[in-house]
Amino acid sequence: MNELDAAGITEPALRAAYAECRRVNAHYGRTFFLATRLLPPRTRPFAHALYGFARMADEVVDNPAPGTDPAVALDEVAVMVARVFDGGTPADPVLTALADTVRRHDLDRELFDAFLRSMAMDLKITEYATYADLQEYIHGSAEVIGLQMLPVFGTVVPVADAVPGAAALGEAFQLTNFLRDVGEDLDRGRLYLPTEELAAFGVDRELLAWSRARGLPDRRVRRALAVAVARNRAVYRRAEAGIPLLREESRDCVRTALVLYEGILDEITALGYDVLNTRAVVPRRRRLGVALPRLLASAWSNSRLRVRS
Repeated sequence: MNELDAAGITEPALRAAYAECRRVNAHYGRTFFLATRLLPPRTRPFAHALYGFARMADEVVDNPAPGTDPAVALDEVAVMVARVFDGGTPADPVLTALADTVRRHDLDRELFDAFLRSMAMDLKITEYATYADLQEYIHGSAEVIGLQMLPVFGTVVPVADAVPGAAALGEAFQLTNFLRDVGEDLDRGRLYLPTEELAAFGVDRELLAWSRARGLPDRRVRRALAVAVARNRAVYRRAEAGIPLLREESRDCVRTALVLYEGILDEITALGYDVLNTRAVVPRRRRLGVALPRLLASAWSNSRLRVRS
């Protein structure tokens, strides 16, 4: 059955809006998109809509259109989000799908406001001294996405009990992004690795920029990144503990996303922590090796259910 039909999305313009979110997810978020194939068809469009909104706001900040002011563009997104929660009709297809997802799952506006605050921080703050200083940014940019997804995935316990695991999942993914994208972030003038922690290893922004410009890894940088990878893995363990609290039909999706995203840390380690000059990517064969058995099992299970019905 078509995902949109399974989700009860029948109005043509709304179907087109969800289709656009699916396209955005498939194009920009290959790992998460692959994991969403393990969700029941009726759930997938809402996961795509939430991803589409996050990507939309992120692109406004990180890749503004030539001649545009990202701060102004982000304010415009905030106005459209306010319209979503005030019952208005957004003109943008991604926000049209978001509005429907918010309505169906009764999502909390504060989660979206917090996300936009963190996006605005990227336009003003270029580095953080300590991990504690970074926490507000991580909450708004990543933890809230896990919390937005929680009502879509569903739980077998009171939602409040599943919140820590969902927040940890968002945090774990974001920390991995920070480690994978150190070089690209430096090019944008940003540094998310806490400067005081880097300084303990003799690392500062200047050394990172020097290493990136010359393509020369530095042992001090490697030691600092090894510690950051270890902390990131500990957050993944907290996130993993929350998976059994999700509705059974959603667990394979989240577990697959976790395994594949944590796999980026394996690639970073295999590169000798040289993330300044090489982008760590989980090979396609490994992604398929993790996801394909679950996809086949899911397809078999769904086919048996259809036969029985």
